[in-house]
Amino acid sequence: MRTILVASSKGGAGKSTVATNLAAYFALDGKATAILDADKQKSSTHWCEKRAHLESAVLPLDGCRRNWDKHLPDGIARLVVDAPAGAMGDDLKDFLDRADAVVVPVLPSAIDIEATVPFLDSLVTHPRVKKGKLPVGLVGNRLKPWTSASQQAMAQLQAWPYPLVAQLRDTQAYVLLAGLGKSVFDYHSEQVRSHQEDWAPLLRWLKKAL
Repeated sequence: MRTILVASSKGGAGKSTVATNLAAYFALDGKATAILDADKQKSSTHWCEKRAHLESAVLPLDGCRRNWDKHLPDGIARLVVDAPAGAMGDDLKDFLDRADAVVVPVLPSAIDIEATVPFLDSLVTHPRVKKGKLPVGLVGNRLKPWTSASQQAMAQLQAWPYPLVAQLRDTQAYVLLAGLGKSVFDYHSEQVRSHQEDWAPLLRWLKKAL
């Protein structure tokens, strides 16, 4: 089982959006996929429930449950962890111990970028991150690429020691798809394919990490 941890200390950064779309991608690729939902809002769990009737269903697991690691079912090929909101490195130790890669969504604002710095610093305290054995990738989320604010924010992220592995454009499509239990990978229209292309660098990075 390969495990991807999606985490951010800043609320509203898009953890669940990234987690659910990644899970859908793996499920549509034929891999038995589960989401370990450790966020008390349970957005990822609700998404899984709406998707349950599809062949590419994703199994929801309770990451808030004590000793969750002892209740993981057999046969899962990909586990996507939707981390608790506001958690720092110490809070994520059990997830970091198991993860094969960490994905950190960041919004293009000074407040969000400043809030992400101490979070990334807290990740470095984990031995696997510190030794470079656990890859950490940044995802610019809800970007408006035509604006100077987004451009400046991404330039700032690219100067950080962790790679910027994807830049996802802002669109209401993610909100609509989440309400249906769907993802950008469930459709093949020209408009949706343009959003799928935003994910391609992240998927390539994860393929190397996993």
